[in-house]
Amino acid sequence: MTEDTKKAGETFDAVHIAQHLASSDNFQTLFQEGMSLVEETAMYLDGEGREEAKQLPRPASLAYATESMRLTTRLMQLASWLLLQRAVNEGEMSREQAGSEKNKVRLDKLSSSTGGPSWEDLPPTLRDLIERSSRLQERIVHLDKMLYRKAEEPVEEATNDNPVASQIDRLHAAFGKFG
Repeated sequence: MTEDTKKAGETFDAVHIAQHLASSDNFQTLFQEGMSLVEETAMYLDGEGREEAKQLPRPASLAYATESMRLTTRLMQLASWLLLQRAVNEGEMSREQAGSEKNKVRLDKLSSSTGGPSWEDLPPTLRDLIERSSRLQERIVHLDKMLYRKAEEPVEEATNDNPVASQIDRLHAAFGKFG
C-alpha cells in the first residue's frame, strides 16, 4: 500500500477546493446572477413596484414597505460580499483583507416574513424577488462558510464517509444546479 492510499476506516482530509471554486466560472455566474438581481430589483422598486404599492390596502402597504426595505438591504449585503470576492479573484486584495472587510457584511441576519399574514397580499413580482434573493443568500452564506471558516473548525463529514460526494454536495449547496 502506498503512502497515498488510505486504509479502510481512516479519515480523509477534505479537499480544499473552496478557493478554486470561488474563482471559477461558476463564481462568475453567481456574481452575474447577484448583480442582475440587484439591477432588476432596483428597476422594479423604482417603477412598476412603486405603482403597485400605491394600490395596496394599508396592511399590505406596510408589509410592502417593510419587505422592500429588507430586500434592498439583503441585496446590498450580498452585492458587497460578491464584490469583495471578485476583488480577491482579480488580485486587488488578499483573502485575509477580504476576510477582515467581509466582517462588516451581514449575511445570515437578513430575513423576510414569507409566511406572514400580508405575504399573499404583496405583489407577485415583489414576492418572487424576495424568494430569489433568499435563495441567493443561502448559496452565498454556504460559500462564505466554506471560504472563511476558521482553520480549527471541523469540516462536516458526509454521512457516507465519501469525501468526493461531500465536496459535490457542497458545490451544489454553494452554487445550486446550473443547467
